Amino acid sequence: MIISLVGYMGCGKSHISKILSEKINFKLIDLDKEISRRNKLTIPEIFEKKGEIYFRKLERETLEEILATEENLILSLGGGTPVYYNNMEIINNNSKSIFLRASVSTLAERLSKQKEKRPLIANISDENLPEFIAKHLFERNEFYSKAMISVTTDSREPEAIVDEIIEKLYL
Repeated sequence: MIISLVGYMGCGKSHISKILSEKINFKLIDLDKEISRRNKLTIPEIFEKKGEIYFRKLERETLEEILATEENLILSLGGGTPVYYNNMEIINNNSKSIFLRASVSTLAERLSKQKEKRPLIANISDENLPEFIAKHLFERNEFYSKAMISVTTDSREPEAIVDEIIEKLYL
């Protein structure tokens, strides 16, 4: 089984995927980290040197390869991965997809502390961040909502989120 975690940046995909992989003893791959490793460039460097279209093509190729070759895997996807091409269809056809849902206020609170690591929001003021997230989330929710399972992460302990994922996957 492959379990793919989707959701907006800051929803907890990296943290939850790590705990989940340890708890059920599945291998963990973070798609962005895998793309960086294979290309020996950070994601911001790929965007800067080659552009977003090139990155999205790499992302798609890496996603397809991982989904075709791995087993017993937790796959943590970038926030934009489900939005491009027919990636969400491929994710659903080859894995159990889980949408980690978080409110705009939760995302803004978490992301305001991580702006230097997030090129997309690095230059957005804390005051304008909630509006940016709300607009972006509205555009992406159409894709995220196609996930097989949805789990809310607001004001919850990571262990409780992981337990809910396991319960929904194995019942």
